[in-house]
Amino acid sequence: MSQPLDPSTVLNADANQLPYRIAVLCYLEDPNGRLLMLHRRKQPNADMYSPIGGKLEIGIGESPHACARREVQEEAGLDIDPADIKFIGMISEAGYEGTGHWLLFCFRITRVIHPDEIPVYEFEEGILEWIAPEDIDQLDLPESDRTVLWPMVRAHQDDIFVAHIDCSSSPYDTTVHEPKS
Repeated sequence: MSQPLDPSTVLNADANQLPYRIAVLCYLEDPNGRLLMLHRRKQPNADMYSPIGGKLEIGIGESPHACARREVQEEAGLDIDPADIKFIGMISEAGYEGTGHWLLFCFRITRVIHPDEIPVYEFEEGILEWIAPEDIDQLDLPESDRTVLWPMVRAHQDDIFVAHIDCSSSPYDTTVHEPKS
């Protein structure tokens, strides 16, 4: 398995040659307000925590909403009604880990999920864990999640956020497009 490049190497690389990936992240909440997080086994972000989600099936023209529904089914074993999938924001990341660019569609599942609804908590991707929002900052998170994504999710409960992160700089250079301040 190849190791990710140092993000600073993107400055010297031809960024036009990096692949662009499109993915979804899904935030599910239990009756106690805890969020379902995946302690990842696989790359990207192995050994770190993230909300459940995954890449769009571009070859079939899968929509971000359909991808969110599929990923919740695959990772949490839940068949979510499409009406319970709410778009909350979008993050673009340029030069993430020097290996590619990402476009991330973020969704909140509006139906409260009871922990006993999830049939399996450990699977190939990792282990699902319910985490109190105030404890998420203590988890091992990717830098872009810790510094931009999670604060945006937490701060914008009632409006949509859009931001761009240039991951080739340290600290990351972030532009918030929406909401306008």
